[in-house]
Amino acid sequence: MTGAPTDLRSGPGSITWLLLRTCEGDRAARSELLEALHARLHELAEQRMRDQPAGHTLQPTALLNEAFLKIFREAAPGFRDRQHFLATVSRAMRCILVDHARAKATRKRAPSGVAVALNFLVDSYQRRAVDLLALDEALDRLFSLDPDMVRIVELRFFGGLGVEETAQVIGQSVRTVEREWSAARSWLRRALS
Repeated sequence: MTGAPTDLRSGPGSITWLLLRTCEGDRAARSELLEALHARLHELAEQRMRDQPAGHTLQPTALLNEAFLKIFREAAPGFRDRQHFLATVSRAMRCILVDHARAKATRKRAPSGVAVALNFLVDSYQRRAVDLLALDEALDRLFSLDPDMVRIVELRFFGGLGVEETAQVIGQSVRTVEREWSAARSWLRRALS
C-alpha cells in the first residue's frame, strides 16, 4: 500500500469509513479506498492467477480491474464494512474467472465432425489442478445444500481470506469456519473426481 497506513477499524481514513463514504457516492473516497486496498487485492488476484494454466491470457491487474469495474458499475454500492467489501471482491473474481474460462472453452470447442488437433488433446490432460468451470458447477450444487459452505469457499479460495477473517465476514466462530471449510473441501473433492 502506498502512503500512510490506513486504520482498518473506524474513524476518518479507515477502510470502514472509506467504504461508507464510497457507498454515499464519494468518488474521492472510492479512489482512496482502492488505493488503500490495491496491494492486498492485487496479491489476491496474483494468487488466483497462479492456479491458471500456463499461457493464460487474463493477467492479475486485468482481473483486479475487471473486479473493480464489476463492483463499481453501480454509482454507490452498499458495502457494510471491510469484510463485506472483500466478500464482494471474492465473488466478483470468481465470476470473472469462470466467465473467462467459459469463453476460452467455447473458443476451443471444435465443431462436430471436425478432427481435434493432438495438441488440444494433450493440453486437456495437462489442465490445471482446479478446473474453474467444474468448480463453479460444483459450487452451484453445494449452494443448494449449504450456502454458508459456498461463501466460505469463495472467501478462502477466491478471496484469499484467512480463517479468522472469514469467520468475521460470515459471523461464525473460527472453529465453525474450520469445520465447514474442511467439509466443503471434502465435498468438492468428491464432486470434482
